[in-house]
Amino acid sequence: MHSRSIFLATVLLALVVPAKPIEIRANSVTLSLAKKLDTSGGAQYLVDQDRARVRTLIKRGLNIAGQQNRRDVTVSLGESQAVVYIAQVNFGSSTTEYIIHMVIDSGSSNTWVGAGQPWTPDSSTTSDNEAVSVTYGSGQMEVGTLYTGPVSLGSGITVQEQGFALAEFAQGFQGYDGILGIGPENLTLGTILENPTGTIPTITQNLNQLGVICQALVGVFFEPSSTNTAEGELSFGAPNPARYTGELTYYPVTGTSPASRYWGINQSITYGSTMILSHTAGIVDTGTTLIHLASSKYVNASCIHAFLVYQTATGAQQDLPAPAGTGLLYLTTEQYSQLQNLDFHIGGDTYALIPNAQIWPRVLNAAIGGTSERVYLIFSNLETPSGEGLDFVNGMCFLERYYSVYDSDQNRVGFASTEYSSSTVN
Repeated sequence: MHSRSIFLATVLLALVVPAKPIEIRANSVTLSLAKKLDTSGGAQYLVDQDRARVRTLIKRGLNIAGQQNRRDVTVSLGESQAVVYIAQVNFGSSTTEYIIHMVIDSGSSNTWVGAGQPWTPDSSTTSDNEAVSVTYGSGQMEVGTLYTGPVSLGSGITVQEQGFALAEFAQGFQGYDGILGIGPENLTLGTILENPTGTIPTITQNLNQLGVICQALVGVFFEPSSTNTAEGELSFGAPNPARYTGELTYYPVTGTSPASRYWGINQSITYGSTMILSHTAGIVDTGTTLIHLASSKYVNASCIHAFLVYQTATGAQQDLPAPAGTGLLYLTTEQYSQLQNLDFHIGGDTYALIPNAQIWPRVLNAAIGGTSERVYLIFSNLETPSGEGLDFVNGMCFLERYYSVYDSDQNRVGFASTEYSSSTVN
């Protein structure tokens, strides 16, 4: 069943792991990512699983705010994504050709291994046998043991004394070996069973504390999924200016809970002159594929349904839910030719999604159960009322058009244009 698989990717689109998959610049470490494509059919349930992830992110954020045990809430990790980015990581001091593929997730912060190929602790790692539990909805690392030891990023840099878990029981991660979490440290709260108020420093934080990088931040670059040389990149310690154009602008993490527990920002969205979503809080998330909008918001005593306003403005039709359809909005080619920019207003700046950036890559229509004659939009109805503190999610489809930076030191998120911001690759 689709609910028992996470990402389900089986074919490597572009393995961007060259002879030296890591670059070390002054006070920064850059790690190349690979992209995988799901051809198994599981991505047909993309909308359902993406929406389930967002809903449980909201619940988990509220639990953290209320200092409840995070383990009371399960969080799906982008199950059944059509594409996913992975990094080459190794644990312990092994110098053998042992490549571990880790999924990158900014909506969680635990790093763990053991979901796929087995990993055996060696003399470089230590453990006090503390149990760790992290549940990701249909995919879960339910029971694991906390270890401390070296974690190697690619083949160029090693993070000493890094805390990570070895899964004793994990399911739903076919084709992957674990998770590399790049979210805020507080998302590890409640995952150590014997110490539910304790946290585990992230890889970003440890690189900073060891002096390998000068800032506890990570820059993220995703190339659009439809390109033939698709790649991704993590840059620890400093943004990589080779990956973006123009000015990089930072915005404070929102103070509105539960978005404030993640990489949350405040924004509004307009389509031409039409207000889609008025100024509100939401999150930026690498583990979510689509862009999600809350159902409704009251403005001057009128109920505005953000998703329906966008659907009406574009003239899009709602496809049937999976497995009969994709569950996405779709346009005819003639309607697509009339599509306008969708503008994301953050701070005093505007980040536009041109018409081509608002559609699913047409070469991947079949992967999500679509047909070649339809043009699918990358937006989903969150089906939750606005005003609950997390009213939108800017997922991977947004991040493939803009470079993003997640700064733990200054509690802020940054964006910059890339060569793909105005590209018509889809």
